Amino acid sequence: MIVTKKAIPRRTVLRGIGASLALPLLDGMVPAFAGVRNTAAKPILRFGTVYVPAGVALRNFWPSTEGAGFEITPILEPLKPFRDQMLVLGGLANREANPKGNEGVGDHSRAGTSFLSGAHAKKTDGPDMRAGTTLDQILAKEFGQQTQLPSLELILGNNEWIGSCDPGYACPYSRTISWRTPTTPLPMENNPTAIFERLFGDVSSTDKAARLARIKENRSLLDSLTDEVRHFQARLGVPDRRKINQYLDAVRDVERRIQLAEEQSDRELLAMDKPAGVPVRYDDHAKIIFDLQMLAFQSDLTRVFTLMMGYEGSDRAYPEIGVPDGHHSLTHNIHPEPYDKVTRINTYHVQMLAYFIDRLRSTPDGDGTLLDHSMLLYGSGISNGNTHSHVDVPVVLLGGAGGKIKGGRYQRYQDLPISNLHRSILDIFEMPVEKWGDSTGHLDGLSERLSGL
Repeated sequence: MIVTKKAIPRRTVLRGIGASLALPLLDGMVPAFAGVRNTAAKPILRFGTVYVPAGVALRNFWPSTEGAGFEITPILEPLKPFRDQMLVLGGLANREANPKGNEGVGDHSRAGTSFLSGAHAKKTDGPDMRAGTTLDQILAKEFGQQTQLPSLELILGNNEWIGSCDPGYACPYSRTISWRTPTTPLPMENNPTAIFERLFGDVSSTDKAARLARIKENRSLLDSLTDEVRHFQARLGVPDRRKINQYLDAVRDVERRIQLAEEQSDRELLAMDKPAGVPVRYDDHAKIIFDLQMLAFQSDLTRVFTLMMGYEGSDRAYPEIGVPDGHHSLTHNIHPEPYDKVTRINTYHVQMLAYFIDRLRSTPDGDGTLLDHSMLLYGSGISNGNTHSHVDVPVVLLGGAGGKIKGGRYQRYQDLPISNLHRSILDIFEMPVEKWGDSTGHLDGLSERLSGL
């Protein structure tokens, strides 16, 4: 990091065609320190959650040995290149997802709701929903003071708050994992176009026809900014020019894929029953969403996100990997063939996560990479989808969190609440709390600093 005598304002933006593009963090944005040379700025830390519905095929997820020598299991295989920044956590329970009293069914709604809150979902199918403020929103409230957007809430698949949901539970319980307050669930966005426009610019209308007309009229938002970019780059050093070029290339690639998604959804909308802007293929959709989130991190528009790889209880099929059966239905069949298909779905989800991790690791950020300065929580509020068990739920931490996470290990605990993990994460981000959900304390071993707490 180069400390300059004159800093470029962090909020400097490039404007054109009614939109604005936030810049990545540049060396030239770091203010000078009187009498100090080569002073490294404290890295910006980021947090994200990637949630998978209906649990996992446990036999193909958990390693058989603990410690640094753990083997990479079939479901975790796509994450093998990132082993040194991966911490697999076993023995955590999401017991607030269990029914209380005569509540009965509703495990999917309760699982997603409690995963980040450690709070039990009030059984109601009306507007009087209640759960708990989620971990991501505690972080977003603090980090959002320095960013344009406090957080992003994303989903792959149906994000409607109506339809088939757990009996007796309002649909938001299973269609989001993020709650701003105990009574305010946050909607998850699945449309890449809407996400792009929220991040990088306003539009004149939310009408689909208007958006398509805008795309046809302005095939590339960046083309109109060429002169302004050239003028701006003249003020930058060589390292910052490279960062700008890399950033703009990434934005152009995302824009190209979003335009393709618009054309695809316009052509297939009736047959596939998809909202505008959502690609037909699951992997295409996932990669666009992850690319947008990477850009949001890179440009420091937000430092917090949650992503559901599908809503709880979803019976989506995955023809892209040869699984025409519904996901939820497969989890309730313990025979070898369905179990193998669930494993393939779980591995497919992890492949998409690995795509994102690779992009973060390939993107410079200060004295490291975006992955070095991020903490990503992957997991599910259900362990065994067949029995709807909430004990020993799958959890993996990825990234370095600015050097605060000690990766490359598989660590098991003795049936501790997942809320203990939440408390430890808040400690790592220097936002300690005395109580969280059903927590009983902290987790040993996430980092050297927390060891022994």
